[in-house]
Amino acid sequence: MKNHLPFALLLLLVLGCNKEKYDFIIKNAQVSSDGVSSSALQDVGIRGDTIAAIFPAGRFKGVSNSEIDAKGLVLAPGFIDTHSHHGSGLLKHPSSVATISQGITTIIIGQDGGSQWPLKKYFQLLTDSPVVVNVGSYSGHNTLRDHVLGNDFKRKATQVEIDSMVLLLKKDMEAGAFGLSTGLEYDPGIYSAKDEVLQLSKALPQYHGRYISHMRSEDRYFWDALQEIITIGRDVKIPVQISHFKLAMRGLWGKTDSTLQILDASRKEGVDITADLYPYTYWSSTIRVLFPSRNFSDEKEAVFILKEVTSPEGIIFSNYEPNPEYNGKSLAQVAKQEKKSPEKMLIELIRRLDECDKKGSDCGGSIVATSMDEQDVKKLMQWPHTNICSDGSSSGRHPRGFGAFTRVLGHYVREEKTLSLDEAIYKMTALAAKQVGLEKRGSIKVGYYADLVLFDPKTVSD
Repeated sequence: MKNHLPFALLLLLVLGCNKEKYDFIIKNAQVSSDGVSSSALQDVGIRGDTIAAIFPAGRFKGVSNSEIDAKGLVLAPGFIDTHSHHGSGLLKHPSSVATISQGITTIIIGQDGGSQWPLKKYFQLLTDSPVVVNVGSYSGHNTLRDHVLGNDFKRKATQVEIDSMVLLLKKDMEAGAFGLSTGLEYDPGIYSAKDEVLQLSKALPQYHGRYISHMRSEDRYFWDALQEIITIGRDVKIPVQISHFKLAMRGLWGKTDSTLQILDASRKEGVDITADLYPYTYWSSTIRVLFPSRNFSDEKEAVFILKEVTSPEGIIFSNYEPNPEYNGKSLAQVAKQEKKSPEKMLIELIRRLDECDKKGSDCGGSIVATSMDEQDVKKLMQWPHTNICSDGSSSGRHPRGFGAFTRVLGHYVREEKTLSLDEAIYKMTALAAKQVGLEKRGSIKVGYYADLVLFDPKTVSD
């Protein structure tokens, strides 16, 4: 006589064999995606690199190799840093603690007109030696200009030179660049004519490319610079984005409403203009950027800078190679130490940089400086078309490299109530993905990539 399994046990075995299998399950999470939090806890199943299933908590029927109980923590899409400088040194330090520790899972580099060259080779290096974050890049105008004009860059480019830059840009676009980035306050881009940038931008539509810009001015000539990027968006009919949105001069403080009125009017006319912003009143750059006319020995200009753009106390040296002892000190402290007026000290420090450069090395003269007003930062952050970025790197004295995204969640959401939690997450994820052109990232949906971050909104901070 043959032995037969009880019917109930047989049914259980059959049902068990039909259970969906997942590599990872996150249970009991408060899911926030696309600007909305789930009304109840949810379970999320991941298979490979993809979100495979989403169920109400407790109703998940699948099995997995691993799982985590979120215990009510917020589960958000991985944060997307649409303006990042974390690519520097990434291949040597692939763990990128600066990004991953603040929930960033995707960085977009090649910003402010500077990018790796050629991008095709750089992307292959990343393929051969994977890093902890997803990496995308723009093609940098300054990089293209440097390749074509070399050291003879303090002038307008000829048509032949512009044509050569266009060819280089097309190579980067074919390699997978998101579009063109400019850094029009920096050498060599500061010497370019508006028509040069416009012609380069006209190469982008065939690749569905975008234009992102550190505008020609964030202070003295702000309104004209704003019109330049609007014109590119209107004439070329491509998405354009203002990098690290700011009003960086005392004379501009409080004029956020006027700025946003101009942008909103342009959007109504069909110009797809957006912005990214980091949550600080301090910026970080080279000391030379303070002089847009490059008149470094002009004492009247130095006086204007220290009165209207920043202040002697507001300039902090982060990497001054001629004298590393100044690093961490303000211009006011250095001037007092050397018994000079702040404006004379500023001129002298740049002269020493020039002397250092003449010895054959590119001497660093980076600073952190304050030029923005907190209320302007808040209003610009609240604009519906502003996404959050870091504009940061994995080195340097500016805290944005390690704390931009967590500062928004802690300071501007929990403490200041500038944004709601869901608004902030949306600006860091779905909106960021849309404004860069990323597909299947920035939302928690079945079929999307499983770039995810889990955090406690009550304690998260920079």
